[in-house]
Amino acid sequence: MKKVVLAALVLSIASCTEAEKPEPTQEKEAIGSSVIVHEEYTGVEPTKPEETEFYEPKVPVVTPSVNGSVPSDAIVLFDGSSLKGWIRSKDSTAANWHLNGDGSMTVKDKTGNIQTKQHFGDVQLHIEWSSPAAVERDGQNRANSGVYLNGMYEVQVLDNNDNPTYVNGQVGSIYKQHTPLAMASVPSGEWNAYDIIYRSPEFNEAGEKIKSGTMTVMHNGILIQDHVEIKGNTPYTGWPKNPAHGKGPLMLQDHQDNSRVSYRNIWVREL
Repeated sequence: MKKVVLAALVLSIASCTEAEKPEPTQEKEAIGSSVIVHEEYTGVEPTKPEETEFYEPKVPVVTPSVNGSVPSDAIVLFDGSSLKGWIRSKDSTAANWHLNGDGSMTVKDKTGNIQTKQHFGDVQLHIEWSSPAAVERDGQNRANSGVYLNGMYEVQVLDNNDNPTYVNGQVGSIYKQHTPLAMASVPSGEWNAYDIIYRSPEFNEAGEKIKSGTMTVMHNGILIQDHVEIKGNTPYTGWPKNPAHGKGPLMLQDHQDNSRVSYRNIWVREL
């Protein structure tokens, strides 16, 4: 009798366990809810190649840069001839950095940052910079400057050759937010190039950020920032802040320590 009761109990437990198991289709549906589905590739699959080909809208034709030239659809911000497109950030008067005979400009110490008169949103930026060939000082006081997208998000400029510093403030960092993937500087005194893809953050009507901006940075052709999230502005002290904004200028920093950084060949393509 005891054996019969025990057997019945085991069968009852097994039956309950089976009943609690979800159907295989239910498991698949739960898993499938997080799977990316491209709606344009659902339904009946085409059987002819021309059914997946389209010819409109036409793709714009852009003549690329060759041997230092500028793409045909680019806006030239500095070509070495003048600073007429630039103003001092602190008072909007004419920019007064040093204009050099080789087509570059050099930070004029303690005169303040300069910025473009024109404002931009999403851009592809090309900018070249060099530190002085004569090495002076160390750490953050050696050839320190910065390239500010939207006037507030800094990509660090610094001579880091044999000059260690905090890595989220070294050359190519999104200042104090993102350490670069590599240090790709040329020797001190030679010309570096940054190619930057910047996407602006978005804000709601209350001025709250609803989508972060992003930055991708190539340093001398090497990927050093890979579509990183811009967490806010890039202050020296404190946390990043996110004031609502629209388009803004490209700004270049005077670090006010006689860093003598030079810039040349600056252009953008609006995206």
